Amino acid sequence: MHPWHITTFYHFAPVADPAALKEHLRERGQALGMKALIILAAEGLNGTAGFTSEAERDQFESELNAFFRAALDFKRSLSVIPPFRKLSIKIRPEIVSLGRPDLVPARQANRLSAAQWDQAIAEGAVLLDTRNLDESRIGSFRGALLPDIGRFEQFPAAVEKMNLDPQQKILIFCTGGIRCEKAALALSEQGFRDVHQLDGGILRYLEETGGGSWEGECFVFDDRVAVDTRLQPSQRYRLCPHCGRPADQVLSCGQCGKEARLCPECATRSPVTCSKNCRHHAHRPSV
Repeated sequence: MHPWHITTFYHFAPVADPAALKEHLRERGQALGMKALIILAAEGLNGTAGFTSEAERDQFESELNAFFRAALDFKRSLSVIPPFRKLSIKIRPEIVSLGRPDLVPARQANRLSAAQWDQAIAEGAVLLDTRNLDESRIGSFRGALLPDIGRFEQFPAAVEKMNLDPQQKILIFCTGGIRCEKAALALSEQGFRDVHQLDGGILRYLEETGGGSWEGECFVFDDRVAVDTRLQPSQRYRLCPHCGRPADQVLSCGQCGKEARLCPECATRSPVTCSKNCRHHAHRPSV
């Protein structure tokens, strides 16, 4: 099976007409056979796209660079499965949902390369995961603080409850870098002055180090569910058929007998079922 050439990207820049850009990307995406999810807003774009050839991926990246007149930071990987089943482009208030469309990164945050990151960890800096708990529990940096949040909008309030010393050196990280862009601004509002983000996010770090101080796998927002330290699709995790969370509990369906891969919470519910359909039939009263 041929590999899918996947590129993950974001860019903060004013988009005067998101609807027109959506139509342009739809036309180009269809012409290139792209399977993708792209979020557009007045503040920029954020997406992951897959192509059946390297040339098509390169063409798409080149066209995005030309449109924004900038060199976007693309994180590339290969996969035996497409990241999505179709091309989907959505217009939203923000390209990453903090609930603060007024917070638009206007300057480069303090960024650390993979080598600088590991050095800062060795020197005792505080590691702060900006992702939600469903993501961080399947993989994170050793010793990182994991905010108990279900959505990125909850991040600022969760940090306030942590009572961190604003004078400490704080290292923030996320999947590809986009959440850190706004998290850095939110932390600045709370008085933190020594905040640094991992350049290119976890994906770039794994690409450059093959693992380093990372433990576990990295959740991604597409059909791969997660990638390992070699950026290959996870062999361990699937999406739970009942709640959509990362699932690695392998059980037998009490209704049809097939393998059921469930999240830890749904695995404790009785009866164990492999799908919503089987759950429906399992709860039907017997005649």
